[in-house]
Amino acid sequence: MAWTGIAREEHSRKGLRYPSDMTDREWLLLAPFIPPAKQGGRRRSTDLREVANALLYLASAGCAWRLLPKCFPPVSTVRRCFYAWPKFYSGLEHVRNTGRESRRNPWPSARSCLRCTENMRLVLAALS
Repeated sequence: MAWTGIAREEHSRKGLRYPSDMTDREWLLLAPFIPPAKQGGRRRSTDLREVANALLYLASAGCAWRLLPKCFPPVSTVRRCFYAWPKFYSGLEHVRNTGRESRRNPWPSARSCLRCTENMRLVLAALS
């Protein structure tokens, strides 16, 4: 099946800083799976969408933590969230299972989706 002009526009990554950045629609699907802030502490000063974008950047680029560009939150913040967000990965699993059409063609695990953001993009495209 060839790409049509409408499909190209719908799946375009134009306007994003990096191809691995999430669109608004993708963020709306995954935001509920990010844990809420702890009560009694100070307010979060870090944009969690940027943290998620940083994790997707690391997964797509396959680079080391220390090579994360300066436009993302600090590496220590991104790494802490990576280890503290098991529900975020279950959110990826939920999105993956929602887009699944048959058991004969299983999708990779949620961890694999983080390593290859293209798989996540395909799942999100299947939902639309």
